[in-house]
Amino acid sequence: MRRYGMVIGLDPARLEEYKACHANPWPEVLEMIRKCNIRNYSIFYKDGYLFSYFEYVGEDFEADMARMAADPKTQEWWAYVKPMQRPLESRKPGEWWAEMEEVFHMD
Repeated sequence: MRRYGMVIGLDPARLEEYKACHANPWPEVLEMIRKCNIRNYSIFYKDGYLFSYFEYVGEDFEADMARMAADPKTQEWWAYVKPMQRPLESRKPGEWWAEMEEVFHMD
């Protein structure tokens, strides 16, 4: 299992809309997340930023992320939420959410 932390900005004017859509996420999107070996997934908000945490339990992260990205319902969900998000300028090429470096963990 590998832990992931990612960060992205959020349009402050759309915070309530973002919270509302995540209070009732589409079941097909949640199922695809599970099929792509993601567990213990959370999104937190603070001062214009979203922080996501999840655990990846699969063997090929890139393949699972490509599978998720190819899913039509997931693409529809992303088209809905992406206009609310503000990606960091410091993100790596190809990233939407910027991956963070884990610097400490305690079980």
